[in-house]
Amino acid sequence: MDSFKVETLIKVQQLRDQFDNLEKHTQWGIDFVEKYTKFVKERSEIELNYARQIRNLSKKYQPKKKEEDENKYTWCRAFYSTLNELNDYAGQHEVIAENMTSQIIADLTRYAQEVKTERKSHFHDGRKAQQQVEASWKQLESCKRKFERDCKEADRAQQYFEKMDADINVTKADVEKARQQAQMRHQMASDSKNEYSSYLQKFNQEQNEHYYTIIPNIFQKIQAMEEKRIERMGESLKTFAEVDRQILPIIGKCLDGMTQVAESIEPKNDSSQVIESYKSGFEPPGDVEFEDYGQAMKRTVSETSLNNSRSDNKAERSSKSKSKTLWPFIKKNKGSNPEDFSHLPPEQRRKKLQAKIDDINKDIQKEMDQRDALTKMKEVYVKNPQMGDPNSVEPRLGEIANNIEKLQAEAQKFEGWLAEVEGRMPVKSDPPRRTSVLYETQNSTPPTTNNNNCAQDRESPDGSYTEEQSSEVQSKVQPETAESGDEFDDPDEEMLPTIGTCKALYPFEGHNEGTIAVTEGELLYVIEEDKGDGWTRVRRNEEEEGYVPTSYVEVFLDSNAKDS
Repeated sequence: MDSFKVETLIKVQQLRDQFDNLEKHTQWGIDFVEKYTKFVKERSEIELNYARQIRNLSKKYQPKKKEEDENKYTWCRAFYSTLNELNDYAGQHEVIAENMTSQIIADLTRYAQEVKTERKSHFHDGRKAQQQVEASWKQLESCKRKFERDCKEADRAQQYFEKMDADINVTKADVEKARQQAQMRHQMASDSKNEYSSYLQKFNQEQNEHYYTIIPNIFQKIQAMEEKRIERMGESLKTFAEVDRQILPIIGKCLDGMTQVAESIEPKNDSSQVIESYKSGFEPPGDVEFEDYGQAMKRTVSETSLNNSRSDNKAERSSKSKSKTLWPFIKKNKGSNPEDFSHLPPEQRRKKLQAKIDDINKDIQKEMDQRDALTKMKEVYVKNPQMGDPNSVEPRLGEIANNIEKLQAEAQKFEGWLAEVEGRMPVKSDPPRRTSVLYETQNSTPPTTNNNNCAQDRESPDGSYTEEQSSEVQSKVQPETAESGDEFDDPDEEMLPTIGTCKALYPFEGHNEGTIAVTEGELLYVIEEDKGDGWTRVRRNEEEEGYVPTSYVEVFLDSNAKDS
């Protein structure tokens, strides 16, 4: 009995220890699942933050409206395409975060709650079975102690009866009483024995069922739960890798797109675009002629020209030497740009004017579309007065008409400037020309001739680009033009005599006041020689005379004019 008691107590203690160990281990497993879930969540947040930073970076370097001209260069388009691909690349990292959240985090969070509930149920059943075994054991111990106590009482009653029966001094009645007491104790011991035996059999049966059925089943369920948890961990780890692998083809396409746009860059095409964008339309200047200050000037001029020009020659030379600037090195004037874009070289000016005209025409078309729509609305109102008042659209129609008129006037103004630029721009088949007065001097290229026009005749192609623009040229040309106009307007003025003839080498339009138009090869009379300002005064007939650029004509002076 004592060995059985010790063995049973040891088994019960071992079972309790196993339950405690299993409980700790399974709780650690659940904690590990939650720890891994937290890890994946943080990884998902990193992916989202990375994607957000990549998108912000792509957005930061997207072209602004003022940088739209960059799209004409292949390397700029390649960079902007790379930004778009990078934006798609960021989207794939967002997909990683979404898939990890839905396929791992949500799944493991839900599973952790389920396994907690299952674990609680299993250990509850185990503790309940353990409590039942312990209760049965206590009941068995109680029956056993009762049986032991009753046996001892029966032995004592039997000994007392035998003692009373052997004593001759004891009455028969006392002996009978002792005998009945002994029988009763033996009967109680017999009942206790039967009860103990019956409960012992029951306990052994429950104990066998507990150790061989209930507890193994509970342990198997716990083992299955633990194996399932481990399996789910493996699946989650696999999904963790698969989520990355799934977006690799798309990321590969993004990288392929970046490579393709990089390979599509065309340096020659881009350099051609730069040339097309910034070509000025100027003709290269002619050779700078040698000015020999060591010899007196041998050129013969008329008396009038000599008297008028001697006093100015020294000042003209010094001022013109300051104002000469070769056009490739000209600096732009700072300040606000004029409306007609006259601060730009001819080719760039033409492009700007054409773009401005196109914009104005678009605005005109919009206004005309609104006018047509309102006109139709008015017609509908006229036919169906209940739909609206026809007069209600009149103010808007009048406003649109005024807008169209203003826009058309503005377009006409810019078209005039464009026609002027296109008329003055040099053509490859035409020889280089020198224009007449200040305006044409500022907007055309100097001619390259072998005439007697020295370095002082070559001004910058665009006066507005000259860093030190010669005010002397302006002050000279304008007063002379005014004087010329006065001379032509005064019929009583004495007509200047001819001092020679000249032949026009190039055509000259002569739009400005004081100039005269000539055609190539035309013969004219020279009435006033070049005074050093690059202009020669000629006459066609008694009614037509004016200035032409000296570089445009070949002068033949009379012998008497040369002698004088």
